[in-house]
Amino acid sequence: MSAPTAEEPWPVRTVARKIADWVHKLGTVWVEGQVTQISARPGTGTAFLTLRDPAADVSMTVTCSTQMLREHEPPLSDGARVVVHAKPTFYLNRGSLSLRADEIRAVGIGELLARIERLRRLLAAEGMFDPRRKRRPPFLPSKVGLITGRASAAERDVLANASARWPAVRFRVENVAVQGALAVPQILDALRVLDRDPEVEVIVIARGGGSVEDLLPFSDEALCRAVSDCRTPVLSAIGHEPDTPLLDHVADLRCSTPTDAGKRVVPDVAEESARVRQLRDRARRALHGWVDREVRLLSQLRSRPVLADPITPLVRRAEQVDSLLERGRRALLARLAQERAALDATKARLTTLGPAATLARGYAVVQHTDADGTPRVLRSIEDVTEGVEVRIRLADGALHAVVTGGREGEGG
Repeated sequence: MSAPTAEEPWPVRTVARKIADWVHKLGTVWVEGQVTQISARPGTGTAFLTLRDPAADVSMTVTCSTQMLREHEPPLSDGARVVVHAKPTFYLNRGSLSLRADEIRAVGIGELLARIERLRRLLAAEGMFDPRRKRRPPFLPSKVGLITGRASAAERDVLANASARWPAVRFRVENVAVQGALAVPQILDALRVLDRDPEVEVIVIARGGGSVEDLLPFSDEALCRAVSDCRTPVLSAIGHEPDTPLLDHVADLRCSTPTDAGKRVVPDVAEESARVRQLRDRARRALHGWVDREVRLLSQLRSRPVLADPITPLVRRAEQVDSLLERGRRALLARLAQERAALDATKARLTTLGPAATLARGYAVVQHTDADGTPRVLRSIEDVTEGVEVRIRLADGALHAVVTGGREGEGG
């Protein structure tokens, strides 16, 4: 048959038949999921149930014989994890796809725990349990987001304990299914809603105790990754103290019980008031101690002689200044007298050695030059050589000797 075209399209029956032929070629498959919506009407030979993927919003219809469903041990219930051996079947009349099961096996506790352990090792290898990734919840959040079952004991425990510790605390509660096939999708939706709320500063996921199967949603991979990607700190309060689903390892803070979560999400107003009073008392004592130390220091400083009688040191200093001034004056006068005496002695020596004194005593010094040009001093009249006439005259306060036959010289 040629490929369909707009001019020669295939009829619906042809398309349905081709799809059925392709589906029938798949053969049998093993499928795992959670059982929901079991329907086994009395008097009918076929039972219907829905097999849902616990990590995604995907489901398929499964048909099986009513007898096989009734004889299954343990009896199947909503939320049970099963492995189904079935053949995909496409019904031409309805155009729908379903699985025809010939064997249904319940997933045992041991196998569930082994799968959780494998997932735990995988998430740990990716670093989701690293303490460095965990954020510290705020000391006093303005609003607390709470994800829990509707009208559950966990909700009452969290609200009652948090309100008792801090009456002004505000909550935004998102009620979801906490077990079964719808638990993971509803928790994921509530988590996204609270994470987008700017007023919510911390999110608490709380559930009471239960069996391993009941707590399976809180070890789901999709939920663990969503909590790890949250921008808001997340507190995990699942089950009792021995219960440790994978959510406890991924959350920023693990609380042993919902009651513990109510105590740890907000501070105790009585304890904080007492702590404030203690701090105020400590501050008051510290301030009083500091003031007392400063007062004692001031008293010690005031009792010192320099501060007790500040005038006496000034008087002593003034006397020292006056004494130094007097010593300086005397030293200066003594130096001036000494220099004046030295000056007088020098003046007397100069007067004695000067020509005026010699002249005053009636002496004169006469110099003449010989014929050969040698200067000589006329010591006495007898030194006058023959042919030399010496005449002495007084002019301008000096004696002048005139030597005839030689050069004229002056006496002084």
